[in-house]
Amino acid sequence: MFWICPTCGAHYPDTEQPPAECVLCEDERQWVPPTGQRWTTLAELAAAGHRADIREVEPGLLGIGVTPDLGVGQRGLLLRTDQGNLLWDPPAYLDEQAKQAVREAGGLAVVTSSHPHMYGALAEWSHEFGAEVVLPEADVHWLQRTDVRVRTWSGTEQVLPGVTLVQCGGHFPGSTALHWAHEGGVLLTGDTIMVTPGEDRLTFMWSAPNRLPLPEKQVRGIVAALRDYPFERVYGGWWTPALRSGGSRVLHNSAERYIQFLRGEVAIDGGVR
Repeated sequence: MFWICPTCGAHYPDTEQPPAECVLCEDERQWVPPTGQRWTTLAELAAAGHRADIREVEPGLLGIGVTPDLGVGQRGLLLRTDQGNLLWDPPAYLDEQAKQAVREAGGLAVVTSSHPHMYGALAEWSHEFGAEVVLPEADVHWLQRTDVRVRTWSGTEQVLPGVTLVQCGGHFPGSTALHWAHEGGVLLTGDTIMVTPGEDRLTFMWSAPNRLPLPEKQVRGIVAALRDYPFERVYGGWWTPALRSGGSRVLHNSAERYIQFLRGEVAIDGGVR
């Protein structure tokens, strides 16, 4: 029986007793509940009423979420191509409904993630479909499951034709965006880059739950990493919000505005000093 941290969604190895702590929640980018560390299992979650939430996001992208929310609340994305399917940022829970949806979509070749808070149930998906797990070398040590083989990479990695992983850094050293060269370009970001509620801007955080901003150097690094990958649409780690058009332009403009705030160059009335 493997263990699941319900606060961050991390999966831990099959042991008689749960770990003393969750190393991801103890990190400053995450948090431990005031009542202390908690643990659960897939069986307990199913008994409590958790179930898969399957929705089409756009043609070629199938969303796989969980209701009620679990961990950081992400919904995964199944990217479908003629050369195989890729699962991005899988949530911490999966059930037969989710597995069947993936079977009907053509199975699974690759499982990967934007960063450690969204590794979720990647080991279970890999076992179920014999899919390759692909993670950045810089962050693979955060993966707590030891029963899965991982192929590591750095910089950029084309995992399927037209599908490229880009190491942007920022939130974690290996924080990744996925670029899909499809109909103007699509960017999947987890929370490496965050879409704002108005769906017209992007922003950056070192820790979203703890309200810690990302420094200028890392923001510029994200923009530079994506310079050669044009895109229109941006899908973050949740069902909403999403950026529907002008993604590359919005990323550049949003980064410059964010840096103005970091430097104190913005007047209280919103103008530039």
